[in-house]
Amino acid sequence: MTTREIRIGGLGGQGVIMAGMILGKAASIFENRYATMIQSFGPEARGSACSTQVKIDDEPISYPYLDEVDVLVALSQEAFELFSAKLRPTGTLVYDEELVKPHDLPSTVRTFGIPATRFAEAMRRSMVLNIVMTGFLTAVTDLVSLDAMRQAVAASVPAGTERLNLAAFFRGYSHGLEVTQRTSSS
Repeated sequence: MTTREIRIGGLGGQGVIMAGMILGKAASIFENRYATMIQSFGPEARGSACSTQVKIDDEPISYPYLDEVDVLVALSQEAFELFSAKLRPTGTLVYDEELVKPHDLPSTVRTFGIPATRFAEAMRRSMVLNIVMTGFLTAVTDLVSLDAMRQAVAASVPAGTERLNLAAFFRGYSHGLEVTQRTSSS
């Protein structure tokens, strides 16, 4: 595996930083690889732009900042507008299809949309949006294995919420499998 560069962007309160932490933990702790994470957020606690940069590699990582993004996860239109220009022409865009309207991407960029917010709200817990998205991300990319992400989710969420969060994770994951099956058969 070569270095994989991932940017997750959205708004404060959507769990962007937690999603990056779970991804890095899955790679480093549960797959015994190397990962770095850098976070950025606005001064407000909720509603301002925030993002996280995650690098994953089989070799030690000497520089944690991203050059070109392999995978962009956009949970808001603002995140898409800010970060899509850094997406590799052969990269992957993963986005909340009800909050983000992708545009002006090279035809070689793979795109995968999910109504993640709606799925979280259907579970009566909008706070699991990020976990739904991590499940979807796991299904549509080869960043980390299903088992590593499942373990990282269970180890990262508050005690007593593991069942809810794993249900959210598998909701996103199963939707990702449906989307990839549709994409590969067309």
